[in-house]
Amino acid sequence: MRLPLPESVTSKPHRPRVIYYHQTQYSKGEYISILPALKPSAGVTHVIVAAIHLNAPDRITLNDHLYDSKKFDVLWTEVRQLQAAGIKVLGMLGGAAQGSYTRLDGTLEGFHKYYQPLRKMIAWAGLDGLDLDIEEAMSLGGVVRLIDHLKTDFGQSFLVTLAPVAPAMLNQQNLGGFNIEELEKGLGSRIAWYNTQFYCGWGDMSKPHGYDSIIARGWPQEKIVVGLVTNPANGAGWVKDDELENCLKELLTRYPRIGGVMGWEYYNAVTGSHPDEGSPWKWAEMINEILNSD
Repeated sequence: MRLPLPESVTSKPHRPRVIYYHQTQYSKGEYISILPALKPSAGVTHVIVAAIHLNAPDRITLNDHLYDSKKFDVLWTEVRQLQAAGIKVLGMLGGAAQGSYTRLDGTLEGFHKYYQPLRKMIAWAGLDGLDLDIEEAMSLGGVVRLIDHLKTDFGQSFLVTLAPVAPAMLNQQNLGGFNIEELEKGLGSRIAWYNTQFYCGWGDMSKPHGYDSIIARGWPQEKIVVGLVTNPANGAGWVKDDELENCLKELLTRYPRIGGVMGWEYYNAVTGSHPDEGSPWKWAEMINEILNSD
């Protein structure tokens, strides 16, 4: 399914993305500030605020609370500070909780019943994009319709990303059920990149073969972001620093336009040399050093 990239894309200077998911905004009753991601040494390019759920047309939540709840006032203020510094902030729709994509699939009337409030929420929050983490059955047509509406309503600069498990990129196990290669063939120009999950049994980033297999299938390297857990507590597949560094550097020699690295998630990110969960930005510093040391 190899697709040639437009000259305007291949000629651009490339810098791999360093991405944090930010779902746990509170831990042990205390607010977790994302502002340390602004440290130049961290090299963070994108933050994805998670997770948005469509519970009812009049009840869109960020995790367990209404997105405009006073609980999130500090979060949205920090989002503005990230954006002012040049970091793009996306929202993540879906994830392990079921229902949001079922509600957006089906009839056009049913779609708009939930899409219009979602559109209002995106505009209210001033998000730079939306990450579609589809972990429930959805038709290919339903995904296309959602992306088409997002790009039409918010413009071509609005980032639409997906968060598939690694086997989905090999046309094996896509949790959404649709063929992601067909989606890329038909709508690839509207999808910025894929936050590919190489953890929880879906992949292994202690060695490069999983990423190699995806690129060998024809996927453009700049669209495949390596997804990692930032802490062993966040899921199976955490990779030790030295193994991860060796793997990423090997990939960089073969794929100089690699899409980047994303981490799930920010609040408790650790490294071997900084095992303290109180300094989560250190994980990004390590990734940034590996990807952009030159």
